[in-house]
Amino acid sequence: MSGPDFLHAQRRTARRGAGSNLRLMPVMAVAFVAALVTFRPFPGETAALRAPADALSARFALCDGGGARNCVVDGDTFRFAGDTYRVADIDTPETHPARCAGEAALGAAATGRLRAWLNEGAFSLERAARDSDRYGRKLRIVTRGGTSAGSVLVAEGLARPWEGARRPWCQGSGF
Repeated sequence: MSGPDFLHAQRRTARRGAGSNLRLMPVMAVAFVAALVTFRPFPGETAALRAPADALSARFALCDGGGARNCVVDGDTFRFAGDTYRVADIDTPETHPARCAGEAALGAAATGRLRAWLNEGAFSLERAARDSDRYGRKLRIVTRGGTSAGSVLVAEGLARPWEGARRPWCQGSGF
């Protein structure tokens, strides 16, 4: 086939091909959505993305100002695997420095309780509304079995729920 017959046959095939592609679009759209639903990160993605629930653990000490990889700074801040985390769903009394003796005592108790909770077993780190705070700490809700460490500290009177800003802990300040 050559000349005008060849060009006519090519145009007819091109039109037929375009139409069959349109019929395949719904099928392709369903396949694309299915691929999105079953997406799994590639190997090499961060461990937190791949880790199953409550798969993180370490032995936590108290931070002594050194470069410890796994330690508790205070009642709502800890270091894990070299990164610093702020427990996003609570506010605890300050310990560095405390503003009164009551805050110091409660802050020390909250620090000890967070350390004990972290050492009780595997836990998960869930992203909060923001990824990090102004100090560069990663904001996470720390959970075990679906219960947050923050809710445990609040229930035990060692913390209060995070309200978007810190409030004073000393007498005469609403505590």
